Formats: sequence, C-alpha cells, structure tokens
Amino acid sequence: MISTDPVPGFLSLGQATARAVAVRASQRQRMGRTFLVFGPAGAGKGAFVEDLLALLMCTDADRAARPCNACAGCRSARSRTHPDLIVGSPEIWRDGRSAGESLVAAARRWLGSTAGAPIAGERRVILIEGADRAGEQIQNALLKALEEPSDRHVFLLVADEPNRLLDTVRSRCQPLRIGPVPRAELSAWLVDHELLPKEQADALARLSDGYVGRALGLSSRKGDRLEWRRRLQGELVDLLHRGRAERLVSARELLDDASRRSVPEDTRDVQPPDGPTPEGGELPRTPASVQRAAATAIVEAWIWLARDLVVVRAAGRVEIAPTAELLPDLRTAAEGVDVAELARFIGLLEEIHEGLAQNASPRLALEVAMLAWPTISGS
Repeated sequence: MISTDPVPGFLSLGQATARAVAVRASQRQRMGRTFLVFGPAGAGKGAFVEDLLALLMCTDADRAARPCNACAGCRSARSRTHPDLIVGSPEIWRDGRSAGESLVAAARRWLGSTAGAPIAGERRVILIEGADRAGEQIQNALLKALEEPSDRHVFLLVADEPNRLLDTVRSRCQPLRIGPVPRAELSAWLVDHELLPKEQADALARLSDGYVGRALGLSSRKGDRLEWRRRLQGELVDLLHRGRAERLVSARELLDDASRRSVPEDTRDVQPPDGPTPEGGELPRTPASVQRAAATAIVEAWIWLARDLVVVRAAGRVEIAPTAELLPDLRTAAEGVDVAELARFIGLLEEIHEGLAQNASPRLALEVAMLAWPTISGS
C-alpha cells in the first residue's frame, strides 16, 4: 500500500545551497532577518518560496524536521492562509489604493500595517513579491522597516533582477539564489511528477536550460505553450527575410494571438469602463495587463532564439542550442545573419523586456523590435 503521509522537507527541486542556508538559519533559531529569493523569471522561485514559508511557519518541536509538511502551520503557509503571513507586491499596492492615493503612499501604509505582533505563531512573515519592480521611494520606505529588525518579524523579498534593488536594501538581505538544476535531474523530475514521456521531458529540460518554472510553462500539461513557442520562433525566423510592412503586420498578429492565449476565459473581451459597447461597432479590447504579459512572453522566446542563432552562427554548434529542439533547421536559419548585429539586437530585446516591466506599450515595443530584427543578406 502506498503511503499518503506528508513527506517532510523542501518539496521544490534542487537549490541545495539556498536550501542549506535557510535550514541552517532555522536550526540555529536565527530566522529573524530578511531573505532575498532571486533568480530569473521561470527559475522556480515560487516553489522555493512555498517551502521557505512552510519552514518559517512550521510548529514541529524538532527543528531538524522542519518543514514537517503535516502541521497546521505548514499547511496554512503553503496555502497562504496563515494569519501571520502578509503578502504585498506593486500590483497589490496599486489595487489597494484609496481614492486619490498614490502608489507610494499605499505602499507606505501597507508597510505600516505589517508592524504588529504575531497572532498564532512564532513570527510574522512579510512576503514582498516583485520587490525589484518597486520604485526607489517605496524601496526607501522598505529600508526603514528593514533597519529596525525584530526577532518576531521576517521579511521575505522575491526578485527577478536583484540589481534593480537599492544597494542599501540588498545589503540587509540574506541572498538565496534560485538557479538552474542539472538537465538530467529536471528531466527525471518531469517524468516522475508531471508524468511526461522521457523524450518530451528531455526536450523540455533542454529548452528550459534547467529552469523548473520554464519547463513547467512549456509542458503540454500547461496547455499548448510548447507548440505556440515553436510556431512563434518559426515565424520570427521567417521574418528575417521579410520587409518592414510585413514585419509590422506580423507584430500585431503575434501580439493578438499571444494575448488570446494569455487571458482567462472569464475576462476575455472585457471593455474598459469608459470604452465603447459592442453595439458601438468596435471590437472589445484585451486588458492592457494581458497584452503586456503576452508581449513579455514573445520577447523572452525571441531572446532565446536570437542567442541560439548567435551560438550556431559563431560556433557552429547546433547541438548546444536548445532552440534546435523546436527548429531542426536552426543551422540553415543562422546562415547569413551577422553576429555583431544579432548581439546588438539581443541588447535591445533586453531593454524592451525591462521596459515592459515598467508599463511600456506592448504593441509599440514589439514594433520597435520587429524593425530592428536583422535582415539576412540578399533577402
């Protein structure tokens, strides 16, 4: 008979160093501090944060057994229902603003509300997701809270790009880096936990470059994301041979297609409050946040394609280019592309990616990228 008892310990994959730092702090009862969990989007930070919350909220008398994943503290931490867990983010602060209140004022008010004593456990945990997306004024307000540490409060910051945090904020954090795991380990995990065929698991481990979140995002169990990426990158390769007008049309079509895939069914075709009604003859609009997420997904796939084109063109080694899993003719696509021009383009895409995080126009961002996408000689 298979046991259904909870398995103690961290449930996320890999991250031995970050895990050891957190567990050692717990066993030494030195959890009254600030942790910074960081790694690129899709690294798997969410699963590690869930483990860390369970570790912080676990009530098992044996600290060496934490997180036990069986007590009420572990369960409520993982479900984010624990009364001593407070979650904030730039999006939460924006949505929680009072009439006429600025985002900075809303964030300061939220930070002030976190100062209370724990209700049910040993400590109050203040989780701030997307901390690197907070502006300088908000980070300065956060710094004041971090400068007055309490043994009964733990701040947990999560960031994709820690270099966007103020140096003074980073210096007060214990860094916990979430990086890639060996591809063989990730592949085996996808077979065991996601029940994927080994061939598909191997391909996803390679395409994701060892990042758990990226692999899950591409998994067929998450929809047809893998096929979408295949078609997207194939279209981008084809655009290397096309002119400006076709590229601009393609930018709009790719964004519209990605937006339809990103928006939940119950929020599709939502009109803005002051927008036209369907009877007015205009098509319903996709929410700006959905378009921005769609454009970000396109740019991220584009960066991977461009980097692999550089690898194949400069080194001639298609076997180390993950995109070859989706585009078998990647070597042919790389012929005629100038490496220096591609390198400059990758830099532009990275700037566009950052701009999208700062509310840049998704359509304009993709059009700028399309016009800068290199043209193969002779096309």
